[in-house]
Amino acid sequence: MKGILGRKLGMTQVFTIDGALIPVTVIEVQPNIVLQKKTKETDGYEALQLGYEDVKESRATKAEIGHAKKANTAPKKFIREIKADEMMDLEVGAEVKADIFAAGDIVDITGTSKGKGYNGVIVRNNGTIGPKSHGSGHHRHVGSLATNGRNNGVVNKNAPMPGQEGGFTTTNQNLTVVKVDAEEGYILVKGNVPGPRKGLLTIKTTVKPIKSVTAEELISYKGASVEEELNKVSEAINEELAAEAAEKAAAEAAKKKAASDARKGK
Repeated sequence: MKGILGRKLGMTQVFTIDGALIPVTVIEVQPNIVLQKKTKETDGYEALQLGYEDVKESRATKAEIGHAKKANTAPKKFIREIKADEMMDLEVGAEVKADIFAAGDIVDITGTSKGKGYNGVIVRNNGTIGPKSHGSGHHRHVGSLATNGRNNGVVNKNAPMPGQEGGFTTTNQNLTVVKVDAEEGYILVKGNVPGPRKGLLTIKTTVKPIKSVTAEELISYKGASVEEELNKVSEAINEELAAEAAEKAAAEAAKKKAASDARKGK
């Protein structure tokens, strides 16, 4: 497993050379610093502590300043520990850049979801409202929570009730890395990730069995005119249409041959 820290910038879309549109989240990934290295000999497990985004020493505690000085760096705003068995060759003070991942990798991204305040049971738990007539007396209430005849009046945990919605740590799994640019410092990930814009994220190799897929080839506007890219797209589309037409023609020819053979057999 490997991982890196970043910051969500927002969403956009990219196109493949086949003309397919892919919605992506742009994640800013500036170089991470290895602040601490956990080993089995000293800590009982292997992990790396990464730090992201410098803060002024006047806004950090003495403990944070001293901890960062061991890695010859400034105090960090965002610090997370990653059980990264593929990164244990790195030492304290080393930099981790976006190119640790590549297009086609499958990742799990953890962040703090958007806080939506205190909400009622209908909004928070996708509940169903009661009858709207005046005499019902039940419109947007919770409903029955505990029945003496079934569970002795005990309210079970995780019952649908009003409360805080959002603002908690959550993970989106099985997200595909579409593009990595270490020079510009960003990663494009297919789909959405937790949290608002400028939210801090942890990107790790997925825990699912499939760790990577074939990377999609994207249209690149760097060093080429838009006409050239459009020509590439049209060529790819024409090739697909020609292949489909050839398949249809082959199928029709086979049908005609089968029909003629049937007539001759009669």
